[in-house]
Amino acid sequence: IMLGGWASNNKFALMGAIRASSQMISYELAMGLALLAIILMNGSLDLKEIAANQSDFYGLGWNIFFQPLAFIIFFVAALAETNRAPFDLPEAESELVGGFHTEYSGFRWAVIMLAEYAMMLLVSFIGVILFWGSWNTPLPNIGNIKLATWTTGEVGTIAFHLWGIFWLISKVLMMVGIQIWVRWTFPRLRVDQLMSLSWKYLTPLALLLLVGCSAWKIFIA
Repeated sequence: IMLGGWASNNKFALMGAIRASSQMISYELAMGLALLAIILMNGSLDLKEIAANQSDFYGLGWNIFFQPLAFIIFFVAALAETNRAPFDLPEAESELVGGFHTEYSGFRWAVIMLAEYAMMLLVSFIGVILFWGSWNTPLPNIGNIKLATWTTGEVGTIAFHLWGIFWLISKVLMMVGIQIWVRWTFPRLRVDQLMSLSWKYLTPLALLLLVGCSAWKIFIA
């Protein structure tokens, strides 16, 4: 975004790019701290190991139930990182003509918009793997009705991989749908509200969460 606005040789596009950069830097900090809490609780940076740790208790062992605040911080920061409403300030047409992509049209504009939707998929994949049980089934075994077994398959078989792909993609599409729903529902924030939310609320909350997780690991776990 910064390079795109600067390369336009247009002061309005450059202003939009600078504002976008300040927004992304601000929310990356809160997002990183929220993810550190999950990494600390799982004791690993390996996404596969974090996903495996959520395979117990048929959905109740997912990190979303142990760290709901971390997911809220992550999700709000992800909306800001992907420039989705109500955080689409880099594209605020009423204030910036068109933001960082003012000078782009046709194929170049289409690629910029495609990158935004690719970012939505990326943060959805990360969110699902870290918080929503990754490829693990949400269905339980109830007595003789083995819903979890039927929707998981034997480890190492083709059915196991197909079920894993199905659950992972389904959860990712659910998160993408939530992001689209948020865009339809909430109005755009002002610049001061955008920065205030990050530095006054999300970042301090993420720091407190990280300190709390550290204390739990040291004194209880």
